[in-house]
Amino acid sequence: MEEESQLQRRQQKKKPPFNNYALACALLASTNSILLGYDIGVMSGAALFIKENLKISSVQEEILVGSLNVFSLIGSLASGKTSDWIGRRYTIVLAAATFFIGALLMGFAPSYPFLIAGRIIAGIGVGYSLMIAPVYTAELSPTATRGFLTSLPEVFINVGILLGYISNYALSALSPRINWRLMLGLAAVPAVAVAAGVMAMPESPRWLIMKGRTAEARRVLRRTSENDDEAEIRLEEITKAAESDVGSSNWHGQGVWKELLRPSPPLRRILVAAIGINFFMQASGNDAVVYYTPEVFKSAGITNRRGLMGVTVIMGIAKTSFVLVSALFLDNYGRRPLLLLGSIGMTISLFGLGLGSKFLEHRAHKPTWAIALCVVAVCADVSFFSIGLGPITWVYSSEIFPMRLRAQGSSLAVSVNRLVSGVVSMTFLSISKKISFGGMFFVLSGIMVLGTVFFYFLLPETKGKNLEEIGEIFEDKDSHSGKVREMT
Repeated sequence: MEEESQLQRRQQKKKPPFNNYALACALLASTNSILLGYDIGVMSGAALFIKENLKISSVQEEILVGSLNVFSLIGSLASGKTSDWIGRRYTIVLAAATFFIGALLMGFAPSYPFLIAGRIIAGIGVGYSLMIAPVYTAELSPTATRGFLTSLPEVFINVGILLGYISNYALSALSPRINWRLMLGLAAVPAVAVAAGVMAMPESPRWLIMKGRTAEARRVLRRTSENDDEAEIRLEEITKAAESDVGSSNWHGQGVWKELLRPSPPLRRILVAAIGINFFMQASGNDAVVYYTPEVFKSAGITNRRGLMGVTVIMGIAKTSFVLVSALFLDNYGRRPLLLLGSIGMTISLFGLGLGSKFLEHRAHKPTWAIALCVVAVCADVSFFSIGLGPITWVYSSEIFPMRLRAQGSSLAVSVNRLVSGVVSMTFLSISKKISFGGMFFVLSGIMVLGTVFFYFLLPETKGKNLEEIGEIFEDKDSHSGKVREMT
């Protein structure tokens, strides 16, 4: 009898297995993020050849790199309303189709203006993709594995970055008139595969319930739950939340922006948390560091182009490896511990990169140890980003908003993400010329100190709660503060 009770206790503590159907849907939705990752990775190398072939200035290079991020603001702002209107699934298809057109324009661009036009269109597709993949996955996933599944878009961004680096390395030996066009145009291939694959996915059960399509939602929940009983419990919780939150099956997202712009105190705390984490994700300079790594390493003394591409591949492997580690442990350890570990690690790494870069300035002879310090510090910076801010930003922003506000609230937060990313990407080289790369990395390290303080005090833990329960964390200011203190 005692052995039987011990067995029961062990079974209760055992973590529920992954639901294969939910995992497959999350993987399909997240593959859209490969497109952004590939562009980030491939542009870091392609920019060198574009600059040589089209004879553009450093300012034009910054505009070229940053324009995708700036115009992704349009897609991210529109994505919330679009997904409330046509559904999460078709919004993912729209994102892939838009990026496909942009990739073709970039690949066949005869001149700099055509290249910018392709970047603008691709950027709109990226904006749609960045918001919708985490929201769809969060709404579909069981509570116990939501953290892992919702972090998959960041995993695929990193896979895309690595593929971009490999493409740079493989094509760098070709003529500068051809290689960058191939690098950028190849992104159209996965866009077609993504759009086709997504059509096999179901719609988000929460969106279906908001539309009054309860029977369809029940079928999806049965396939994404361990058993029918769990599916019925989830259906009841979502239906109850939808009745109090939405109220009408004719709802298409109307009135949400008015509520977001005049928020209640609980919604204000949610907005501060969602916008804050998205702001610091990009103010950390991660996108700029990835885009301009070859420029940084050139200044550090690595002048061979194949060598530059090889170092970026190493960085891509480190970045991808650590985001996988974070995703696997996110539901065990929670969002806050990994986020704080990542931001502290980035602070130290960026400071070390600043020291290495400062030492190498104005020195004709570049010591090997100082170059090695810069390479290790860059790899450490992107690795700690992949542990914390990278995956957790998408998880957190997609799960803390109430059902009615989730899509458009997330789109607002992602818009801030895209705006800051564009500003940082388009000013990184100019500011670095004024204060040096070393000075720029010291500034980014200081920003991450502020980010760590912000995360510690204003982001409560959401692990283990279903989407309908998370809003309660932000309801009462005193209890919210108490819960944060309990978790520290």
